[in-house]
Parts: sequence; structure tokens; C-alpha cells
Amino acid sequence: MNTKLYVENNKDRFINELIDLLKIPSISADSKYKKEMQDAAEMVEQQLKSAGCEKTQIFPTKGHAIVYGERIIDENLPTVLVYGHYDVQPPDPLDLWDSPPFEPVIKNTELHPEGAIYARGSCDDKGQMFMHVKALELMVNENALPCNVKFMIEGEEEVGSGNLAPFINDYKDMLANDVILISDTGMISKEHPSITTGLRGLSYVEVEVTGPNRDLHSGLYGGAVANPINILTKMIASLQDDNNRITIPGFYDKVEELTAEERAKMAEAPFDLEHYKDSIGIGNVHGETGFTTNERNSIRPTLDVNGIWGGYTGEGAKTVIASKAYAKISMRLVPHQDWNEITELFKTHFESIAPDSVSVKVTPHHGGQGYVTPIDGIEYQAADKAIQDVFGKSAIPLRSGGSIPIVALFEETFDSKTILLGFGLDSDAIHSPNEHFGVWNFLKGIETIPHFYKHFTQLKS
Repeated sequence: MNTKLYVENNKDRFINELIDLLKIPSISADSKYKKEMQDAAEMVEQQLKSAGCEKTQIFPTKGHAIVYGERIIDENLPTVLVYGHYDVQPPDPLDLWDSPPFEPVIKNTELHPEGAIYARGSCDDKGQMFMHVKALELMVNENALPCNVKFMIEGEEEVGSGNLAPFINDYKDMLANDVILISDTGMISKEHPSITTGLRGLSYVEVEVTGPNRDLHSGLYGGAVANPINILTKMIASLQDDNNRITIPGFYDKVEELTAEERAKMAEAPFDLEHYKDSIGIGNVHGETGFTTNERNSIRPTLDVNGIWGGYTGEGAKTVIASKAYAKISMRLVPHQDWNEITELFKTHFESIAPDSVSVKVTPHHGGQGYVTPIDGIEYQAADKAIQDVFGKSAIPLRSGGSIPIVALFEETFDSKTILLGFGLDSDAIHSPNEHFGVWNFLKGIETIPHFYKHFTQLKS
């Protein structure tokens, strides 16, 4: 199976087809884009058909549709279930994009001399999901598909996958598999391929602090009534101590503490602190005392304010004490921390620290459990062999700071392991302006994925 030659002969078409998908503003968080979400689902279904799926279907949900496809060559052979998503994050703030987020362009950079595709969703996750579609095409056209394959591509990953669990429960038999393959993560670098072996969980909440029953004149009332914005900022500041440790009672009770040996193994992954700081324009790193940067963003839980607002923010001045102040807060969790439990701990604590001059409302949005893939199973071994075939070296196992909340549910439902075989880079600016995905990375993913199918089928036999 010469995957490299097939990719080389078809790379221009692969890139152009991805660009067509990236042009669709499939923003799941914004109801204005409902039609575009459906358009994206239909394009994904059509691409699955063209790649070789013999059965496809778009399943409506209470939210956005889930696209299913399959190619079953022998019921006695193993089955790979590919999961991905076609929805994308909102592109705001638009003024920070160098080119329009839904008008994809290819730009050559020092890191990507072969070019990188700049567009919202290019890496997260349309580009990486599309690698699997094209890998199926390659295997079908080269008569090299060694096992069965199923696709489940959803449209709500960026808003918590609220309708995916019911879908999985309703169609458990249809989705039955031996391993789940996902590319919604990344690798260390082009020179250091890696396989993500752990994900953090997530608890996402919105808080609302209410003071007076209306906005007040800050001269007539200032100093005499509580200012909800002032109160909210003090409450948020109190959630972490001077060592950047979260102060919510019970928060760390179930946190997995890695051994010194495990931490030493993590430290073997190449990491340039100065480059890290330069790449995001900071003077120094910041985080929980006693842990390295790579530990802080992977094996330790966090609490971050994702947005905060209230009062007057328009041009000029308006001297008011706002009636309300708001914030959105996310907590990244590590294995054994239950996101529902953490959400309740947050709610109880946040309400308890509010002075009686204001009222507080905590609204949970979504969340999910953390996940760890064992590196001694045949699933990981197959992925590592695929990396060796294409990159000429073994992969580095790596825990990620990100979250894919549905992964823990996959294992619980199907009793099968998930392999996180990502080809993005930390510098791809996912969720940020100027998101991009290297052409080299995109094509290398298509070249590598068929080797996973080959090795997994051999090891499973």
C-alpha cells in the first residue's frame, strides 16, 4: 500500500475539497447559522459517499444533525469507528483575522513552507476530520481497506455534544465497533510525532451577580450600594490563592497524583520554554506552584474566566453602577474528577462567598469526564506502528490539556478504547483568530491513517 504516492497524486484535489467545506460557516453556537449547519452536514455526507461509504444517512437531532456512514466488507473483521465534528467555533473577534475566517487562503510561513490553510475550522476539526474521509477513499481505490469502517460526524462538539449521548444510546448496535479513532488533537511537532493518551474533563458554567433592581447613577449611589461588577471580580479573584491553587472546598479530593516516575517520563517530551513564551507573546509563564508548564496544562485541573461583562462598555463615558454582572467560567478536570460533582461544588462555594448585598445565580452549561488511553494495548500499538511507518520513528505518548467530553462516554457505551491520532500543532491557533492547518500536516494525516487500519486489523486477528 503506497499511501504516499496516492496522496501526492491527489493532493491538489484533497486541498480544494477541504477548502469548499471550510467556506461554510457552520457555527453551532449561533442560531443564525442553522441553514449553514445543515449545508455542512450534507456536504460531509456527500464526501463520505464519494470516498466509498456504501451506506450514509443524516440523522436529525433536537439540535444539529449527525452524519453517519459505513463500509462493511466482512462482519467477521474488526470495525473502526471514526468520530469527528463539522461544527466550528465562532470566529470573533473578526478584526483580529488577517483574512476572512470563511474565505480560506493558503499562506506560506517559516513553520509551514508548504503552506497552511487559514480558515475557521481548518484544524478544529474539519481539516482533521476530512483526513479520515480521504484516507477511506485512498484505501478503497487502492483495494487496501483491511476491515470495516464507520463514521459518526456530529455538529455540536463545540457546544457540548448535548444530543450525541441520546443518539449513541438509540443507535448503539449500528455504531458497534472494536476501536474509536479520532483526530481532534495534535502532535508535538513535525519532527516529534505524538499520540494523545489523555484528555482533561470539563465543567463550564455561567454566573450572574445582581445588585440593585436597575442601573444606578454612580454619583448619587456610589459608595452606598454594592456594585455587582466589583463584587463579581472580587469573588472570582478569591477562587485561586497565591500559589494559583483553586480554593473551592473538595475540588482536589479526587485529583489523580502522578508518581515521580510518570512525571519524569512526561518531562522527556521536547519542550522549549523560551519558544513557548515567544510564540504567544508573554513575558513569563504562570500557574500552580510546584508543577512545570507541561504538567500545568495537562495533568493538573484549572479554573479560567472565559468572558466577563456588565455595565456600560460603549464609546465615551456613562457613569452608572450596573444592576448585573456576568462571567463565563470553565474548569478543566483530570481523571477521577466527576464534572457533575465539580459543578455542584463550584455552585455551592460561589453562592456561599457572595455578600448579602447581592444575589448570585450559577447556570451550568456543559461538561464531560477526563480520559486516559493505556499505551500497552493493541489500539495504541497499532497507532504507534502507523507513525513508525510514515515518520520513521516511534510516537511520544502525550497527555493533552484539551477536552473531548464524549470520549469517556464512548468507552462506557461500547467498551472499546479510543485512539487520539491528531496532526495539528499548538501554533495552529484553534479557537483563535487566524486558525490554520499546515498542508504538510493535512496530507501526512491522510498518508498515516491507512497504516493504523492495517496494523490494528493484524493485531486484532
